Amino acid sequence: MAQDATETTAAQQTEEVAAADVAQASSEDVGPGADAYTPMKPTEGKGMPIAKAIDVQQQFSPIGHQANALHIGLVWIMVIISLFVLALFVWVILKYNKRSNPVPSKTSHNTLIEVIWTVVPALILLGIAVPSIGLLSAQYKSPPKDAITIKAIGYQWYWGYSYPDNGEFEVVSNMLSKEEADAVGEPHQLAVDNRMVVPAGVPIRLQTTAADVIHSFAVPSLWFKLDAVPGRLNEKMLFIDEPGVYYGQCSELCGARHGYMPIAIEALPMDQYNAWVLAQGGTIAGAEEEEAAAEPAAAPLQQPESSEPGAPGAGAAPVAPTA
Repeated sequence: MAQDATETTAAQQTEEVAAADVAQASSEDVGPGADAYTPMKPTEGKGMPIAKAIDVQQQFSPIGHQANALHIGLVWIMVIISLFVLALFVWVILKYNKRSNPVPSKTSHNTLIEVIWTVVPALILLGIAVPSIGLLSAQYKSPPKDAITIKAIGYQWYWGYSYPDNGEFEVVSNMLSKEEADAVGEPHQLAVDNRMVVPAGVPIRLQTTAADVIHSFAVPSLWFKLDAVPGRLNEKMLFIDEPGVYYGQCSELCGARHGYMPIAIEALPMDQYNAWVLAQGGTIAGAEEEEAAAEPAAAPLQQPESSEPGAPGAGAAPVAPTA
């Protein structure tokens, strides 16, 4: 009875969250680093879902190309097997129906056929297993020592991005409302006020964790998915082929506003990435001491909004980014 009462109360609380309010689950006080640079304009159909599409998104990472090639190969294997089975059905129907074969065969065993239909499927599965194991191994290959470390922290219900190699600053990312997304020409429920900015063409050590419940950092066009678990630090390598904007979403059911914590990754050339880091008040390893310590030209460090209990960012309306 207590469990039923708890479930009823939780359901009532969920129903009280209006759809419009959920869609605006963002921070009321966007950090001062939000206007430190001009966000890249996304390319239609690149790094985002396409209406009426029937295949996976176009891939922009080495692991994505490898996985997509395996995916296409498996589709053709399924097509060939399906056509072969269909041909067998048609042959059996035409040759062994009552009219064509009034006296049925009494054969109960055929050693050759039984060997064939056991060995051939086993060989097919073995052929699929080899590239599958190779893909699994490649997906969790350790990043090189010189990879740039970026940490994604899942909050209810938004993301924070920390840059340990660039001064430990954190950028908080909240979903834009439909009106704000339309105003900047980005897809609704995928656009955010502050993107995760990364360099393109270099290995990235992407680490994930969470501050409250389990989240999952997933970007389909990069073939990347990694759970963010409270008290645990998961990591694997991310490599983005070319500059662009790539969208994803939390893919772990994490509460009432699970569907409203999108991911937007902006991949920049290395020189532009370094400029963005300096604009956020961060540092660049190997830069001249005076350059690293110089005052940022655009805006100071954006402070995290949700690292302390009761901090803003748990459901207030978003603020449009400054042009």
